[in-house]
Amino acid sequence: MTVAFFVLSSRNEVEGSLSVTQIEYICIFKNMKHHNYFVYIVTNHTKTVLYIGVTNDLQRRLYEHFENRGKPLTFAGKFHCYNLIYYEHYSHIDAAIAREKELKDWNRTKKVNLINSINPSWAFLNDEIN
Repeated sequence: MTVAFFVLSSRNEVEGSLSVTQIEYICIFKNMKHHNYFVYIVTNHTKTVLYIGVTNDLQRRLYEHFENRGKPLTFAGKFHCYNLIYYEHYSHIDAAIAREKELKDWNRTKKVNLINSINPSWAFLNDEIN
């Protein structure tokens, strides 16, 4: 287990010299490695259902959604949600999970506006990931 402590300082320029105002933050990380995490939104062919998820392997997860299409045991499978229309990349899982929860709390209009801001035609992005 790796533990790190960081002290961040902000510098303000004063009459040509630098004065240092120290602001101390202690950041403890169990794992210092950066990874790839994705928050994503998939929809069905008619674009009437939205499913929001988080994964560390977007290509694999899209394949799983496709393979589960029509299977009533999962929400995405039951409603044939396997067409990627939106995704965001994160280096830390905590940030990705927090964003997934945030998006899931949004109403449909807010989710649609988010998708439209990046993908106004709601083009299926699956091939972009593969």
